[in-house]
Amino acid sequence: MKTKKKGRLRDDSRWAWAMLLPNIVGFIMFMVVPVVATFVLSFTKYDMLTPPKFVGVQNYIDMATDPIVWQVTGNTLLYTLLTVPVGMCISLLLAVMLDQKIAFRRFYRAAFFLPAITSMVVVAIVWQWIYNPDYGILNYFLSIFGIKGPKWLLDTRTSLVSLAIVGIWKSAGYNMLIFLSGLQGISTTYYEAAELDGAGKWAQFRYITVPMLKPTTFFIFVMSMIGSFQVFDQVMLMTKGGPGRSSSVLVHYLYQNAFQYFKLGYACAIAYLLFFIIMAITLFNMRMEKNMREIY
Repeated sequence: MKTKKKGRLRDDSRWAWAMLLPNIVGFIMFMVVPVVATFVLSFTKYDMLTPPKFVGVQNYIDMATDPIVWQVTGNTLLYTLLTVPVGMCISLLLAVMLDQKIAFRRFYRAAFFLPAITSMVVVAIVWQWIYNPDYGILNYFLSIFGIKGPKWLLDTRTSLVSLAIVGIWKSAGYNMLIFLSGLQGISTTYYEAAELDGAGKWAQFRYITVPMLKPTTFFIFVMSMIGSFQVFDQVMLMTKGGPGRSSSVLVHYLYQNAFQYFKLGYACAIAYLLFFIIMAITLFNMRMEKNMREIY
């Protein structure tokens, strides 16, 4: 009996590895190999036309003294600060509103979620028209109140803010849906007990909803931070990093070095800078979340 059982377990193990093999091969080919290759190439001078030339840490030294790297890193941090806190607050507000028993609730949920599944190309075209300083609907709306609208995407002072507004608008529906799932996981008994104790809506939100949503909030915060640091498509489609690199971000500069300037080794070094920034922020957030759990 033991021999048969061992043979059956061996067969099951073989079948399990056979089922997992395509995913394992895909993970190694499309995740592990590119990560290792990027790390190796970050120590080389490589233009994709001639063989890579080992230069040691020169790319990292050049990166530390490159003023454009500092500028685009600052732009990336500013974009993140503009989009993540505001976007999360708007998403939570929408989720709380649409968790109530109101008419056409499903329609509103679908309408707010629609931007999240809309192609960025379509979004860029629509918002470029909205932001147009001459015939855009936004400046037309401001002119009704006698306000002269700015040039939005064409002004160094407003280009990054304009992109941040688009980022908030596009991600709000997706984060709203995650917050909604978290809200629906909170038992109604907490709110019923709070009402019996005389707690108002604000007190219920502050002392029940917010604490119970901490795991959901932490997940959205981390994912939003990572997404903001990796922003590229809307920058490329709407401003191409201009004017005067006022809206250029790390991934956009990485793309330019790799595929426009043909400095692939330098681009790989920038990729690892981005990787370490995201990793450091994620680890810091995890540490903070752990400390908060211990406190509460």
